[in-house]
Amino acid sequence: MKTLIAKTLKSAPSLAPLALRIPIGIILLAHGAQKLFGWFGGYGLEGTGQWMASIGLTPGYLMALMAGSSEFFGGLFLLLGLLTRPTALVLSFTMVVAIFSVHIGNGLFLTNNGYEFGLALLAATASLAISGAGKFALDNLFANRIK
Repeated sequence: MKTLIAKTLKSAPSLAPLALRIPIGIILLAHGAQKLFGWFGGYGLEGTGQWMASIGLTPGYLMALMAGSSEFFGGLFLLLGLLTRPTALVLSFTMVVAIFSVHIGNGLFLTNNGYEFGLALLAATASLAISGAGKFALDNLFANRIK
């Protein structure tokens, strides 16, 4: 079990994942804060939950809580490089749900509420799920202690 956990946390000592983790973490944290707390012009759990229910994601409040938590805490974990692979996997799934439940019918372009932004976030989070955290991540500290 220790070996599996260590392998999950360990990554190559590269700066490339850090270059993804920081901006993607900030973006996702902010989007999650909109859904959970109504920050940055968001609608909070009640408003986001009502909207989610209106598009068929029910129960809306629970779906808003799950999406908002995934984005807020996932973004925070990416910034810290904490549990990067599992976090990125959850975030990838969250983006797939967003793409197919909200954006796919509008085409690619963001100007039409399309899926291009979700697809970019999906690509970044999938990349982090594969690569791990890279340099300057808490994952590395824990992986070295677990050995």
